[in-house]
Amino acid sequence: MAQEFTIKSEVIESKINQLLPSQGGYAPGVDFSASTMVVPIIDLTESAEGSILRQDLQSSLSLTSVTAYDISNTTSTIINTTGYFRLSGISQVDGAGSCQFQLTNGFTTKIIRKFNSISNLDSTTTYDLILFLQAGESLQGVSSAGTAVLNGVTRQIATITGELVNP
Repeated sequence: MAQEFTIKSEVIESKINQLLPSQGGYAPGVDFSASTMVVPIIDLTESAEGSILRQDLQSSLSLTSVTAYDISNTTSTIINTTGYFRLSGISQVDGAGSCQFQLTNGFTTKIIRKFNSISNLDSTTTYDLILFLQAGESLQGVSSAGTAVLNGVTRQIATITGELVNP
């Protein structure tokens, strides 16, 4: 048999007034109560927010959601729209070449990942990055030689306001 307890607490009343202003706050003469009965709670937050995918599944790649790139001996713009993006692929550097990803706004450029060979030996590296681009920014891939290659795909995972983009 469950037991009922009356709770009188100014701290709890204040928190309810703060969290539930549409309820008119705590009314005099109304008591809060607690029970020893176990009540299951079902979290429907993801469904209420409009997303029913787990976070890791939401960022997955699909045939229609990816844009492929292959950069060798040049500088190429990979992304030039705002939002959150996933960038994944492989870098192959043979000999003295190098590859890098850089963010630029046309005035300032910052290298975010660079791939070199060590002592002119062949080097292969996989990568999986999450990027954020604001208005006027772009992501570029740079290859210093024909023997330095960036291959991969990119996919937008959220808009600039954080609204998720499903695959």
